[in-house]
Amino acid sequence: MKKLLLFFLTCWMMRSVVAQPGLKPFLEMPEFRLEKDDVEAHLRFLSSDALMGRRTGSTGNDIAAHYLAEHFKAFGMSTPPGQDDYFQKIAFVTSTPPSMAQLKIGKTTYEQSGDMLIIVSEASEIKKSNLVFAGLGWVDEKSGHDDYKGLDVKGKVVIVEPGTPDGKDPLAVFRAMKRKRQLAAERGALALFELYQISVPWQFFKSYFGKANMSLASPDEDEAKKVRQIPYGWLRTLPKGVIEKVKEGKKVKTSLQCSGSSRKTIYSNNVCGIIEGRDEKLKDEFVLLSAHYDHVGTGKDGGGAFTKEDSIFNGARDNGMGTVALLTAAKVLSKKRPLRSVIVLAVTGEEIGLLGSAYYAKSPLLPLEKTIFNLNTDGAGYNDTSYVSVVGYGRTGTDEQMDAGASPFGLKVFPNPAPEQNLFDRSDNASFARKGVPAVNISPGVTGFDQTLMRYYHQVVDEADSVDFDYFLKYCKTFAHTARIIADGKDKPKWKEGDKYEAAGEELYGGDN
Repeated sequence: MKKLLLFFLTCWMMRSVVAQPGLKPFLEMPEFRLEKDDVEAHLRFLSSDALMGRRTGSTGNDIAAHYLAEHFKAFGMSTPPGQDDYFQKIAFVTSTPPSMAQLKIGKTTYEQSGDMLIIVSEASEIKKSNLVFAGLGWVDEKSGHDDYKGLDVKGKVVIVEPGTPDGKDPLAVFRAMKRKRQLAAERGALALFELYQISVPWQFFKSYFGKANMSLASPDEDEAKKVRQIPYGWLRTLPKGVIEKVKEGKKVKTSLQCSGSSRKTIYSNNVCGIIEGRDEKLKDEFVLLSAHYDHVGTGKDGGGAFTKEDSIFNGARDNGMGTVALLTAAKVLSKKRPLRSVIVLAVTGEEIGLLGSAYYAKSPLLPLEKTIFNLNTDGAGYNDTSYVSVVGYGRTGTDEQMDAGASPFGLKVFPNPAPEQNLFDRSDNASFARKGVPAVNISPGVTGFDQTLMRYYHQVVDEADSVDFDYFLKYCKTFAHTARIIADGKDKPKWKEGDKYEAAGEELYGGDN
């Protein structure tokens, strides 16, 4: 009897050991037999010169999308409901700033690309106008904030400070640009300028926004035309005392001459495949895996230093590594499906403002209220191969799952690196978090922003040859393993009480999460 009891006890203990996803027996399961040659081959292709930096809307970007779609098909993944392919087509508008502009405020003259940068404009001539200061230039009906209340800006040039009442960090500033133009145009302003009061070097800002820029095409072209009619730009400085004069109600004469921006519509795709869960009840819930596959392109478009010999920004780290991690997770999860269904989403347009993920979040191919979690992978590179970094650690109740996802591969989790960089809101996970979906971003091991990282970030030397492929294999396994743990988990992730996205989550799920 004792021997029989000991036998069953031993069997039960072995079953418990195997069932724990963090222990070695799990690594022997066939779906986790990823090979270094496989991940290396994917990365070498996606970051090859042939794809010319994968800039959104480019031929190389389109080739990368088709490469991913063909692998989704080979894995046996389903297309999104109602579609016969894996593509979510997105229309973008590319706009090139005016080549010539001159602004006069009182006796001070500003020239385009000097201490002024007009980003978008119709051809305009304002011979005589007055200046108006409108605070942040922001209106929010929900909160009642209205910087235009009591102001007459019709036929005038409006000056505003950057940001919104909710934030003045660079990302918040950039996200608010289009809406600010629209608000000023709706109120009859002739032009809108923001004051340069952000923590980004002026030369970098001019380099980035002084070239062709992309935005999502507006479904209402008449509205888009209305916004374009007014010149919109930035001023590095203002003549001393001008704002004070305007606030006192004194007139400050202003004139402007400006050539027009050029615009054209281009297209790019999010790539989306579905792995149906194997549990009859839980398969109606979705874990969203995401990574952006676009990069910054070539030459001046790339934004970094380049030479005649090498002008291609290959983007092996940002975000070739994340794209391959997404691809390998799709492969292993397709071989043995988890309990919940999995959406595998490779997004375009991240480098131009998280636009591909924002589009999906606004027009999801599967209901967001059924999407219980977003596990995003993106990064600028790595400086410590003993870690994977998790941005959003401590916010969604998934810390144990993150640790368990990394530990079988000899890696540790480094939580929330470089908090001063506000990394959570700088990648695609933020698009889903803003809608209320609990989200984190996994990246290669970053402990802080240093020279090791910046040597490759958005530089032409960010090529596959520079990647540690032994570490990269561990990273891919970690992402896939973490995805399985979340998809098989008993409890759904949930925003930590008091998190800034908690209210959005309650609204999205109606208190059911």
